[in-house]
Amino acid sequence: MAGLTLGALGVVYGDIGTSPLYALKEVFHGGHVAPTPDNILGVLSLLFWTMTIIVSIKYVVLILRADNNGEGGLIAMLALATNAVNDQPKLRRTLMLVGLFGTAIFYGDAVITPAMTVLGAVEGIDVYAPQLHELILPLTLIVLACLFAVQRLGTGGIGKAFGPIMLLWFGSLVLLGLPHILENPHVLVAINPAYALGFCLEHRWVAFVALGAVVLVVTGGEALYADLGHFGKKPIRMAWFNIVMPSLVINYFGQGAMLLDHPEGVQNPFFMLAPAWAEIPLFLLATAAAVVASQALITAAFSVTKQAVQMGILPRMRILHTSERDTGQIYVPFINWGLFVFIVLAVVLFGSSSKLAGAYGIAVTIDMTITTVMTFFVIRYGWKYPLALCVAATGFFFVIDLTFLASNMLKLVAGGWFPLMIGIGMFTLMLTWKQGRRLLSSKLREDAIDLRSFLDAVFLSPPVRVEGTAVFLSAEAGVTPNALLHNLKHNKVLHEQNLFVTVKHHEVPWIGFDKRVQVTALGNQCWAVSLHFGFKNEPDVPYALKLLEQNGVVLEDMETSYFLSRDIVIPTIGNGGMAMWREKLFASMHRNAAAAADFLHLPTNRIVELGSKVEI
Repeated sequence: MAGLTLGALGVVYGDIGTSPLYALKEVFHGGHVAPTPDNILGVLSLLFWTMTIIVSIKYVVLILRADNNGEGGLIAMLALATNAVNDQPKLRRTLMLVGLFGTAIFYGDAVITPAMTVLGAVEGIDVYAPQLHELILPLTLIVLACLFAVQRLGTGGIGKAFGPIMLLWFGSLVLLGLPHILENPHVLVAINPAYALGFCLEHRWVAFVALGAVVLVVTGGEALYADLGHFGKKPIRMAWFNIVMPSLVINYFGQGAMLLDHPEGVQNPFFMLAPAWAEIPLFLLATAAAVVASQALITAAFSVTKQAVQMGILPRMRILHTSERDTGQIYVPFINWGLFVFIVLAVVLFGSSSKLAGAYGIAVTIDMTITTVMTFFVIRYGWKYPLALCVAATGFFFVIDLTFLASNMLKLVAGGWFPLMIGIGMFTLMLTWKQGRRLLSSKLREDAIDLRSFLDAVFLSPPVRVEGTAVFLSAEAGVTPNALLHNLKHNKVLHEQNLFVTVKHHEVPWIGFDKRVQVTALGNQCWAVSLHFGFKNEPDVPYALKLLEQNGVVLEDMETSYFLSRDIVIPTIGNGGMAMWREKLFASMHRNAAAAADFLHLPTNRIVELGSKVEI
């Protein structure tokens, strides 16, 4: 339990743990909120109760209960919600679209977070050595380049250091904040929610605008739910209530106590907490903590991408496993360097963490709002709770999420358009891929020949049988694969054993080996096989086919050939499909998708690919 809790510190709380670097600073940065004693106490009260309501109550206590066979995150929640309303197709489609948009928006968050966090840490130079201001951007880019360059080595080795670094970081947050609280204990009155309410009632519009910066204290809170499968509920809860929240509260209140005595420190209150001798060590530790926070989002992006691919939301991509023991440790080159390009663009385009704060928050608040909406359908239709209780529980959080989202939408022109643009781009790709696959499947079914009927006809005058086993992979069960038709047409032979395999991915995280294989005998040493995988399972087809031995079907590795059909998509006008530009986009995505052989772990020296053109 201690080890899991320490691991949760490094992976789950890296993002939210580094929010003291910039959150309080950004509330006062725009000049809308003057650093007067009443305002400082009001803002501190807002920060404290925002963390308490959104992270402690909503995520840690409630949302963590909505696990999908032990897994969390928006994709797991999407699967739970859509399965709960299976009997309502229109509602299911709507929820699927909303969930897809939330998943797409996550990529905007994955770009902004590393840029904001690393830049916020490196900007400590301005406090300690303002004459070196020009080095901030180059240093930030160097740190980010090193971070993305080492991703291919795997997060296993790096991850072992995450927990201790973040434990040291949270300890430093306490040591920085506590002396200032002891010097000015009056700051603790801000725990009273009356100060937050008074600040909002007195300033109203200014307070509403300030909420766009206040939400920075909970960015990363959604990682609590996303990393549920890695650590479990108890370690995540223990880490939050025993270490993370107390450390954050002490540091924020320490910053507030310092500002009550020295309001001029509002330019960068976090680094102003440190005594002169601790400046350089704190700068180095802050940079290390920022790297950890960024790593958590990058790792999450890899995991989300793999899940999206296996649910048919994104095209197949090259996914490399960086650990022989832990299947969750993966590296996706396309996503890695795609994120790097957009992060560099964000750093160069915005130039400072204050300007990036304008882009930060929109993606997070959209995801938080969507999570709340999904939760309603899970607890109402999945868990069958009374309607009044469901509305009361989720309605309270929905109003709060919507308020924060509305405040962040004010930052749309200032930079909020950037993560939104990334999210909309990803949403377009996801929707095009999903609809394109449906059109392609529909077209293939139209031209398909029933497998049983075809085999019956073939064995009336059987072709020459050759030794070995042929595995024909097909997207549709019960349909004659094009590869079989081409093989008979050109080679005029049939193998001794023939397996017609359909790989099915389901909207649950894990499917056990006891439910992995379904087999139906078709006669004449032919079998129809369905392989079932969850979106967290590794789709290893040769390994799964070994389970057929219990049904008397034995496959010799060196005598087994895998036949695949490679369909070339041809976009056409007026075929009842998508807009022409989307059909061309789908054709390009389909053409450039990673090979099915790699995705399904087929042995490269035993593959035969036969192609055909399909008009959609």
